[in-house]
Amino acid sequence: MWWNRKKPPSPESQRAPQPPGDPVAAAEAPPPPHRTAFILLGLGGATVAAFGLAAIGTIFALSFFALVLTICVYPIRSWLERHGVPRGVASVAVILAVVLLLGAFAGALVVSFGQFAALLPQYTDQLQSWVDGFGEWLASIGFGQAQVQSIVSGLDPGAIAGVLGGVLGSAASLLSGVVILVTMLILMAMDASYAKTLTRDLRTRKPLLAEASVGYTFGVRRYMVVTTVLGAAQGLVNWIALVILGVPGAALWGLLAFICSFIPNIGYFIAIVPPIVFAALVGGWPLVIAVIVVYGLVNGIIQSIIQPRVVGNAVALSQSLTFFSVLFWAVVLGPIGAILAIPLTLLVRMLLVDSNPANAWIRPALGDLNQARRVMDAEDAAAKAERRGRRHPEDAAGA
Repeated sequence: MWWNRKKPPSPESQRAPQPPGDPVAAAEAPPPPHRTAFILLGLGGATVAAFGLAAIGTIFALSFFALVLTICVYPIRSWLERHGVPRGVASVAVILAVVLLLGAFAGALVVSFGQFAALLPQYTDQLQSWVDGFGEWLASIGFGQAQVQSIVSGLDPGAIAGVLGGVLGSAASLLSGVVILVTMLILMAMDASYAKTLTRDLRTRKPLLAEASVGYTFGVRRYMVVTTVLGAAQGLVNWIALVILGVPGAALWGLLAFICSFIPNIGYFIAIVPPIVFAALVGGWPLVIAVIVVYGLVNGIIQSIIQPRVVGNAVALSQSLTFFSVLFWAVVLGPIGAILAIPLTLLVRMLLVDSNPANAWIRPALGDLNQARRVMDAEDAAAKAERRGRRHPEDAAGA
């Protein structure tokens, strides 16, 4: 009869029994169906998004740069409004502050490029001789003539001057970029007057998204402000040191060190190459070693000791992810993508991880290692006590 028939086993009953009292097994939910398909769809969507951003790279990069600048100067607006300054006046003050900073930076950049353009012809013969010697050395260690010619042609001083002239001559594209940046700054500064009210309203509807957004602005502001201040100090010290050492173009290399301080991991290696080349031209190996020592000390003290202590856990990205983000955003958006790599990566993390409680488990894998460090410190202390107990069993027995 039908009431004596055995029911087919359910998928839940076919699963292996879980040991009682296992909190991990009890808390872990079964994987969703078609998880692999969802992962592939996510990767495909990320690829399409990356190509789309690359297609509008200039517009997106300038707009995002304006957003980062607006976030960095927002405390000025808050301070002015707390002291009774009208919102319109506060917006104008913020815009003027940012424009003045950008104008000062652009002026220093133009002056430095002008000095380099005047400096390069003075060392063209020495550079050409050095390039020829480098080509002969490549040939002596087994490189073919075609390979040597390809490498040497890229180091031609004339090609360097042509690239510099192209950069200085593209005034139309630079002007359009400045117009986009300044326009976005003005509009975002005006829209920022509603930020506090909109955030307060968002807390009542989407509290986790509101907290993640506030945390993002705090992390970006702290990272950018600290990096700017320390990068300026780094560039100033390098400039003074290069002047003392007698390296040509010291002001330009100091400015280059400041710009490259925003590129984690590889910015130092980019900034040190031109001073090394000109140090080799005017002073040989002793001056090259002096430049390497100065840059190594300044970079090591500022970026390895001071900056991590000041920034703290505001960024919370692993070294591997930081390096990958620099490469990824540089490919997608160009050089400005490498400079904005950390704020862009923090934005992606905020949208996909910080604002979604289901994805909070991935934060330690991305670099939020406070809990892991505490666990490792406790394990190290326990292992140290165990080793001490094995070496001195009488102390352990007395304890």
